[in-house]
Amino acid sequence: MKYCNKCLIPETAETNRYDESGKCSVCNQIEFKNKIDWDLRGVELNNIIKKHKNKFDYDCIVPFSGGKDSTFTLWYLITQKKLKVLAVRYDHNFLRPVLQKNVEKTLSTLGVDFINFKSNFKLVQKIMLESLIRRGDFCWHCHVGITAFPINTAIEKKIPLLFYGEPSAEYSSHYSYKFNEKLNVEKFERIVNLGIHAEDMIEMIKERYPNESFDTMDFKPYVFPSQREMNKSKIQAIYLGSFIPWDVKKQVDIIKKELDWKGDKVEGIPPEYDYEKIECIMQGARDYTKYLKRGFGRTVHLASIDLRNNRIDRNVAKNLVKKYDGKKPKTLDLLLKILNIRESDYLKIVKKHVVQPHKFQEINKRDTSNIFLKDLDFFENKFNKL
Repeated sequence: MKYCNKCLIPETAETNRYDESGKCSVCNQIEFKNKIDWDLRGVELNNIIKKHKNKFDYDCIVPFSGGKDSTFTLWYLITQKKLKVLAVRYDHNFLRPVLQKNVEKTLSTLGVDFINFKSNFKLVQKIMLESLIRRGDFCWHCHVGITAFPINTAIEKKIPLLFYGEPSAEYSSHYSYKFNEKLNVEKFERIVNLGIHAEDMIEMIKERYPNESFDTMDFKPYVFPSQREMNKSKIQAIYLGSFIPWDVKKQVDIIKKELDWKGDKVEGIPPEYDYEKIECIMQGARDYTKYLKRGFGRTVHLASIDLRNNRIDRNVAKNLVKKYDGKKPKTLDLLLKILNIRESDYLKIVKKHVVQPHKFQEINKRDTSNIFLKDLDFFENKFNKL
């Protein structure tokens, strides 16, 4: 496979392109980011805020998981911009205990009103299997839920301004830093929903489970509004990272200091990245699925960010990748139990979604660390009771 000569991202990464020098498009985007007039972008941000502040019940909505990006966004808008914020969360059923403690501390420290929607787990199980079979990704319900629910809440409560945190230009090339990224129907269909609308998923589930009683209302949290609805409600869903220089390490330092936000250990991720993807118990299984399909995992992604920012030596980065990527996670057994399939079935499904020129290969090397057992036991007991 071809790899970027600056970072470690291979050609199997979605949207990546390479210039004549062998540098990937994301690395070039970050170089452009470093040349942006951030003072001017800051003026744009202030103008947007001025149009919305004190005009509605809340100045804005922050889609809030409790992870590093949404926590920093919430902290920044409240403490630096003095906004009255409504935090809105789609709970995908896999939120970890440390994350939940972070959420409670953040909300109480900042004094934030909070809406949480917890999805129907029996339906989630079926959606997970369907999306794995059709797209090689069991996280459709999460991708779509965390995107659609806050937007629908904004329309319902007449709060037109929403702030997301990290723009996708930071790690992919669907969009670049040349323009201020925004969430609309085009982006939702291009990046988020894997090419499957909620209306499509309803019919897929009905076809696979003809004896189940799910109906259209059960899928309401996954229905993204039309662009006409968004325009009518004057929805402006933007990314804070389009207006301030996004630096995840500096931002994590801030929320750890100001909010007592705690990192956590995550399968397949080096301990020095204790801020990354701490939200979901299934992250290890998701990164493993990506590794089987594309030939790289989460550590490649993280080390590449540090390489672009000149924070790590390339050989050190390669050694981290060798040590942490490409191991079978403990949460794979939990995933198989939730989906009610065998590992051989899972591998057969994933093999159909391999991205060339990567070659599918079964992995026998297991994650033998004990860092994850407490949370794993917690979720196994939880799901065994359902």
